[in-house]
Amino acid sequence: MSDADIIIVGSGMGGATLAAGLKGSGLRVLVLERGQLLRDCPEARDPVAIFRDGHFRPDETWLAPDGTRFNPGNYANVGGNSKFYGAVMLRYREADFARHWPIDHATLAPFYTRAEALYQVRGDATLDPTEPPHDAPYPYPPVPHEAEVADLSQRLKRVGLTPSPLPLAVDLDRWLARAATPWDAHPDTTGGKLDAESAALVAAMEDPNITLRTGVTVRKIEADGSGVTGLLTSAGRLTAPRIVIAAGAVHTAALLLKSATETHPNGLANRSDQVGRNFMNHNASAVLALSHRRNRAVYQKTLQINDWYAEGLGNVQLLGRVSTPILSAQTGLPRPLAALIANRAIDFYAMSEDLPNPDSRVTLKGEDIVLNWKRSNWDAHLALVAKLKKTLKTAGFPIVLSKAFDRRTPSHQCGTARLGDDPVTSVCDPIGKAHDLDNLYVCDASLLPTSAAVNPSLTIAALALRQADHLKETAP
Repeated sequence: MSDADIIIVGSGMGGATLAAGLKGSGLRVLVLERGQLLRDCPEARDPVAIFRDGHFRPDETWLAPDGTRFNPGNYANVGGNSKFYGAVMLRYREADFARHWPIDHATLAPFYTRAEALYQVRGDATLDPTEPPHDAPYPYPPVPHEAEVADLSQRLKRVGLTPSPLPLAVDLDRWLARAATPWDAHPDTTGGKLDAESAALVAAMEDPNITLRTGVTVRKIEADGSGVTGLLTSAGRLTAPRIVIAAGAVHTAALLLKSATETHPNGLANRSDQVGRNFMNHNASAVLALSHRRNRAVYQKTLQINDWYAEGLGNVQLLGRVSTPILSAQTGLPRPLAALIANRAIDFYAMSEDLPNPDSRVTLKGEDIVLNWKRSNWDAHLALVAKLKKTLKTAGFPIVLSKAFDRRTPSHQCGTARLGDDPVTSVCDPIGKAHDLDNLYVCDASLLPTSAAVNPSLTIAALALRQADHLKETAP
């Protein structure tokens, strides 16, 4: 007898949401996670422990193309990277689906709505002119602006912009009850953020047919000419009629590649030679706008600007409040100088699309993952940062500083097992089933054929709920 009807490898945004979508189906679902549940601890709200000491970062290194090792900043725990995410739940814009996507926004719209309900998103879709059509309002009103952000919003309006509330999966009262800190890049250990574990897995586990096993690493996918036959794991061999890989854009690609067989010499689902290719990581910069006014905001991350989105430049949103210890830890600045900047800065995150490039890819060197990220569209990102700086100065911030994020920061990694209609140019079909294997699926950011210029979490969740419906409808 098989271990489950469906095994899901990974409990991040894709895997956990898929499990939630399978709730009540009667199918036996086993979710495997290599990490453990995050427990509450003093370090969970300690910025020095998080940002300087890397208390929660796994002891994992990847290789750059020149052989240099680096810690990638991805997390191995139940809920995956979503335990540390900024809780931003933005839809891809309608135009984002026009290139490379086999579906449009209208196809995904009902699943977006279901995902917004599952993650209890706070927002107001009527205030952003770039927002695509919704068939239902967000479940809750926006997270309230703090005084400093409300003042910023008025300043931006006076210089001709259209700031709007960020759609957020945050229970603000519950988050602040633990400690008065930002949530962006902080671990969720008490459920204040609605993440893959606290929203999706908690819902999924209400079904006695859905089981989570932690501390289980999948080492290889077994397959023959007819399909996947099992998983070789640190806990032994596990089998199910259908297998879903949801280990994240890099680890999913690496697992498919390392599972090569005589029948599949280039790796599983890789007849197209597209597995691991088209890796994308948003072009992103931190932008700090300084003035004489003291910034007393606690969480800050409630506002976005999409006025330049249609120009192809990207999205601007507030970062979680960058305090003195965070700024000092991230930049190496002496604390007095870091305090001078942090106390008077409002902190922005400027994000531009990274375009698909088959030479930007994940490969293997022995057991090591090699990440050869080739930035694209960088001129557009520089233009976005320049426009933002100029606008902020006009709005009353005489000093504006910026710093780009590098490969050590996983700024929404995606694209390595892209979905599409054509098996020559894609790895999976529009549902996420591998073109080459009828019982192998992918359900994470690997599927995204473009990165757009918004946070991908909601799109991953919507794709997962769509895949869940398919798995239910096609169950033996």
